[in-house]
Amino acid sequence: MLRKLIKTTINRLGFDLTILPKTNLAYRGLADKEFYRPVFSPWLGYGEFKNYYDKINSFSLVSADRCWILYCLAKQSLFLEGEIWECGVFKGGTAAMLAEIIERADLPEVRFLRLFDTFTGMPQTDGTRDFHHPGDFSKTNLEAVKKVVGDRSFVSYEAGLIPDTFQGYESTRIGFAHVDVDIYQSVMDCCRFIYPRLVDGGIMVFDDYGFPTCPGARQAVDEYFAGKNAVPLCLPTGQAIVFKAPLPAK
Repeated sequence: MLRKLIKTTINRLGFDLTILPKTNLAYRGLADKEFYRPVFSPWLGYGEFKNYYDKINSFSLVSADRCWILYCLAKQSLFLEGEIWECGVFKGGTAAMLAEIIERADLPEVRFLRLFDTFTGMPQTDGTRDFHHPGDFSKTNLEAVKKVVGDRSFVSYEAGLIPDTFQGYESTRIGFAHVDVDIYQSVMDCCRFIYPRLVDGGIMVFDDYGFPTCPGARQAVDEYFAGKNAVPLCLPTGQAIVFKAPLPAK
């Protein structure tokens, strides 16, 4: 009785149970049981995702569970019209995954992937809102990122400061945007430009929303979407997701 109580408590707390008990008849026929830790956790290497993640792991600070979110939502966005954008590229790991997702999809029309970054590190920050400093994440450059992402004709590199690099794309329609810029002003600039240009059903993923190192990112998202017909969905991964719902018919 005591052993059963301990096991139930551990499961409720969500501790990592790497192996389900072989003596438990209820689990003997469970498919993919190695990915239940304790619930189904496909970011541990399930299916084709393992191949994607293994390729980019050394070029990204984005953890496997967050990459899984990007992987799923980017693939879903391929059923929509609109370009795929990433704001905040660093060494190009997640950008390379997005590029490969597009390439493997064999779409009937070209789907552009636009990558926005200084490619020299963090720009000016706001000390009242941000914990990051100018020059953080400077161990990167445009040429190195291009080598990671690959020579793909549908990939566009937009080097410079956001929102300056958004100029010229005012008429663009966007289906999916990964925003990983960490600081208040850059996140706010992304919200102001990208969200109005999302297609119906379009998706924005904010990588830094829930992290204590990026309080300005959450503040920007919450301020921008307050009163709008979209509610940021905060995930246990630290990310937040916003889906663009169609406006009600008048």
